[in-house]
Amino acid sequence: MNTGIIGIGRYLPEKILTNADLEKMVDTSDEWIRTRTGIEERRVAGDDIDTSDMAYEAAKNAIEDAGISPEDIDLILVATVTPDQPFPSIGCLLQERLGAKKAAAMDISAACAGFMYGMITAKQFIDNGAYKHILVVGVEKLSKITDWDDRNTAVLFGDGAGAAVMGPVPDGKGILAFELGSDGTGAKHLYQDEHIIMNGREVFKFAVRQMGESSINVINKAGLDKEDVDFLIPHQANIRIMEAARQRLELPVEKMSKTVNKYGNTSAASIPISLVEDLEAGRVKEDDVVVMVGFGGGLTWGAIVMRWGK
Repeated sequence: MNTGIIGIGRYLPEKILTNADLEKMVDTSDEWIRTRTGIEERRVAGDDIDTSDMAYEAAKNAIEDAGISPEDIDLILVATVTPDQPFPSIGCLLQERLGAKKAAAMDISAACAGFMYGMITAKQFIDNGAYKHILVVGVEKLSKITDWDDRNTAVLFGDGAGAAVMGPVPDGKGILAFELGSDGTGAKHLYQDEHIIMNGREVFKFAVRQMGESSINVINKAGLDKEDVDFLIPHQANIRIMEAARQRLELPVEKMSKTVNKYGNTSAASIPISLVEDLEAGRVKEDDVVVMVGFGGGLTWGAIVMRWGK
């Protein structure tokens, strides 16, 4: 047996904030946002919805999709940089709310690479036989740390949650190879003070290089070639960064996930949110070789190549 995803779910707030709405809030334009980021709209959670609420909805859907009960969950890993409060963790709040009575729980702080960190951490526990079912959630309420007066960052971010139940899958399926990395010298380029602070030029250069390199690295580790890749799910930060990764893999446009136009950058939630959408649309199919790659504040990065299937 190998380790893979046996259930997946997501949650997106109902409120849509369009580029036209932002034109009334900051000195920007729909054309400027579209051409530089690929974003057309994003979701924003109301004051009555916190990070744990979104995590719960996505987790509930993933557990149902896996066909197991909350009491079958051994560990909960929540990737977020926007918890309800510093402690207790979202993981613990989720454990109680789901009724996952056997589960240990903790949060992971790796910004937009958090879901990759969560999946790869879960793989270790399942591979060594310590646990069988692990719930991994990527969730952010970035609207509460966004400076809505800053035209450079206000246009980028959205709220949402994605979740996966990880467990044993048949040999040959699931995670085939992975990579994790960090570079703390770049911490000054992307961090939270009161709000999100970002040196866009430096983060862009880092992301374009790292997304492509990490994708190639995991393909090579798995003993595969670029031609073997059926689908790419990059962190949905910026269409130009995503396109650079796609071109590095020499994939046609239709083989790359694109949800950034509808949801913006949802940080740790972006990859699982996209995966659910691509599965529902039939773009990811049984036995497809899928590359997932993300980068974030830290600076951090992570990549996975997996063969889809339960």
